[in-house]
Amino acid sequence: MRAWRPPLPRNTWGGVCLALFLLGIGLILLGTCATPSPSPPPPGPASAASAPSSPGPAAAPMGRSEPVRLVIPSLGVSAPVVSLGLEADGTVEVPPIERDAPAGWYSGSPTPGEAGASVVLGHSTVGRFGKGVLFDAGRLEPGAHVDVTRADGSTAEFTVREVREYAKADFPADKVYRGSGVPELRLVTCGGPRDADHGYRDNIVVYAALTGHRADR
Repeated sequence: MRAWRPPLPRNTWGGVCLALFLLGIGLILLGTCATPSPSPPPPGPASAASAPSSPGPAAAPMGRSEPVRLVIPSLGVSAPVVSLGLEADGTVEVPPIERDAPAGWYSGSPTPGEAGASVVLGHSTVGRFGKGVLFDAGRLEPGAHVDVTRADGSTAEFTVREVREYAKADFPADKVYRGSGVPELRLVTCGGPRDADHGYRDNIVVYAALTGHRADR
């Protein structure tokens, strides 16, 4: 069985599929929670109406630099981040199924801190290895902090503004993948009810906005 990936927005980055897997396919793989989707929509102007309201002043966009670590202080999360591309069938790759599996940044989205919506996927559970990096993502509340350390030594500081749960069949690819044009972060994992045949039925999406950044070296 294969892990389900959240569908990508239609007409967003042709052929891209990260936080949205093939439409209608559910997350399975021994309870593993990955999160990609069908082909993304081609690049187009961002719509401010597609994103939740901002929690406060947004920080200026940062330059491009790939993420290397995800830190969520309130959940005790500190995990490496790997780059995820697309599978041969056009679906987004998922983080490896292994003990202490890392989070995965969808390389078809902006790097964390750049203008636009940066998408990071993480398992909720990882088969026989138990809890995944985003197991407790649904517990996050508006105002919580999420830090992403980047390859250039800087850290993008995000503030959670909304946490939503969606049935996989109704995954809002456009809302998740298309930001408002300002620097944003999406954390995507599995959640909700779970059954033996199809695993988790829902996806949890954490919406966060860039509210600061610092140079760590």
